[in-house]
Amino acid sequence: MSPTTTTPPSWFRAEDCRLDDLRAVVEVETDPAAHPRARSIERGVPIYATADLVAAAEDGAERRELLGELGTALMDGAGIVVVTDAVPVEVVDAVTEAFVAMVEEERDSERGSGDHFAKPGANDRVWNVMEKLALREPDLFAAYYASPAIHLVSEAWLGPGFQITSQVNIVNPGGEAQAPHRDYHLGFLSDADAERYPPHVHRLSPALTLQAAVAHSDMPVETGPTTYLPHSQKYGPGYVAWRRPEFATYYAERHVQLPLAVGDSVYFNPAVLHAAGTNRTADRRRVANLLQVSSPFGRAMEAMDRMAMVRAVLPALRRRIEAGASTAEVERVVVSMSEGYAFPSNLDLDHRIGELAPPSQAALILDALAEGWSDDDLLARLADKATAQRMLP
Repeated sequence: MSPTTTTPPSWFRAEDCRLDDLRAVVEVETDPAAHPRARSIERGVPIYATADLVAAAEDGAERRELLGELGTALMDGAGIVVVTDAVPVEVVDAVTEAFVAMVEEERDSERGSGDHFAKPGANDRVWNVMEKLALREPDLFAAYYASPAIHLVSEAWLGPGFQITSQVNIVNPGGEAQAPHRDYHLGFLSDADAERYPPHVHRLSPALTLQAAVAHSDMPVETGPTTYLPHSQKYGPGYVAWRRPEFATYYAERHVQLPLAVGDSVYFNPAVLHAAGTNRTADRRRVANLLQVSSPFGRAMEAMDRMAMVRAVLPALRRRIEAGASTAEVERVVVSMSEGYAFPSNLDLDHRIGELAPPSQAALILDALAEGWSDDDLLARLADKATAQRMLP
């Protein structure tokens, strides 16, 4: 009898996802031997101390070994690492004061819009808080982002040249947990849209971003720190599986949750199934600075003026439509001339409560053509979008 072989799927489909396949990759022990510089393994998650990382990074050869250890933990291990004392407490406390002031100012100016993942009033979120802190409190910014922990783990996952964005998220007492999910980048898409991307893109997507958070308040479990399913990043079709009810039920039974102290930090592969927890306290706000560290390679080679291209091509596209161009032909032209991804953007100006992402430039154009908008209306909407995406001065 000839040996059998398993052929990798050509496409990931939600209907093909099997809970037993997820269980096979997550119901394992995290190997302490793979984390020699960790101080402990707690509920499957390696816990490192900033002082140990700094000491290891002083020697060039050991630094490379340290980066390899952290990167392997995020890819092939639990997918999560905690680093204690990442930012000095006195710096965190001073930055927290600046964050709270921003929240209050945005509420007073009616700009505050809360967290797009939560019910109004449950959370407070300030978008692009990194830039706002730099402009408002440059000395505090410098003290905060001098953190060696943030940079060592970021380099371990992405190499040098990465870029950081951040938002402050304050979960008020009673704030409810999120549903378990994946994030960057396919996690922002519907199952149907995610299914259009081949499996190698599902594997590549999380390698472009590191997710992280710095605790700005003590976070005992009752305040609802983020929950995780260690090792779940190794489940291939997770980006089309996480909405399935049996996966959510399993997550509720198996997730882990770790307390954090002020100044501690957590880093995780965006393909790890995770969810913010419920703040079950009556009087304690959970305050975190949420970081996304992005690869420098997620960019095109040339900078193009997409708005100028749209203005020039739109009349020609209208003429092709009048001449009987098919929907598929129109979509091909739109995709070629416009931005097909909603990010990066200024989310003070360009986000929708209750939705995972704002519309892309291409989506706006296709909506306009389908719904009969005038060119003036479309170009005005696109100008607003371009301003939010900082594609216009």
